[in-house]
Amino acid sequence: MSKNILITGSSRGIGREIALYLAKNGYNITLHCNSNIKKAEEVKKEIEDIGQNAKILKFNLTDRTECNDVLSKDIEQNGIYYGVVLNAGISKDNVFPAMTDDEWDDVIDTNLGGFYNVLKPIVMPMISARIRGRIITLSSISGLAGNRGQVNYSASKAGIIGATKALSLELAKRGITVNCIAPGVIDTDMTKDLPVDELKKIIPMKRVGTAKEVASLANYLMSEDASYITGQVISVNGGLYL
Repeated sequence: MSKNILITGSSRGIGREIALYLAKNGYNITLHCNSNIKKAEEVKKEIEDIGQNAKILKFNLTDRTECNDVLSKDIEQNGIYYGVVLNAGISKDNVFPAMTDDEWDDVIDTNLGGFYNVLKPIVMPMISARIRGRIITLSSISGLAGNRGQVNYSASKAGIIGATKALSLELAKRGITVNCIAPGVIDTDMTKDLPVDELKKIIPMKRVGTAKEVASLANYLMSEDASYITGQVISVNGGLYL
């Protein structure tokens, strides 16, 4: 029976690519979306065309009660996930003096709060089922080095790194690995408004990355070959350190 992987924010961008890459490597996929159900349904069909099972869960990452209810019900009905990829996130950039309370709260609540809200109903069932599973989080180069105009985003993504490392220590004896991928500039909708030509000049590889290059790392970290790797932050950034 194929292992089931939950991927948050999997209707587009890096999340979509991870979902398809893992499906091609034999995993069943539980897709998550907040609002764009149409896009999620398109990804679901692509996965089913590959020959793997897929289902969609719709919930708001910032709503703790909704996360708990939806995820607990899915686990009860369909069984525990072998792996979780916490990909969903938002950015609301602004220089700090001009940043609004909502820009701070929305980014922290979604990116960092989502870590807690999604994993809280999942981790204990993983432990109880003695599944030697996989948890993968997504940080960013902004979480490692900081970036101007992104105090909120950098704070949330740095927090993800700290949470990943701490959780990995708690779950290591259970055989559950917890690792973090920190992408650099990746060609997705989130980076379409960036000055890509200027960024290429400071990226040692002189190009932006692809979502597939992030997805291939997620596939490795999900595999048995990565069973002794935990608490790590792995960058996919072409050598760029801001």
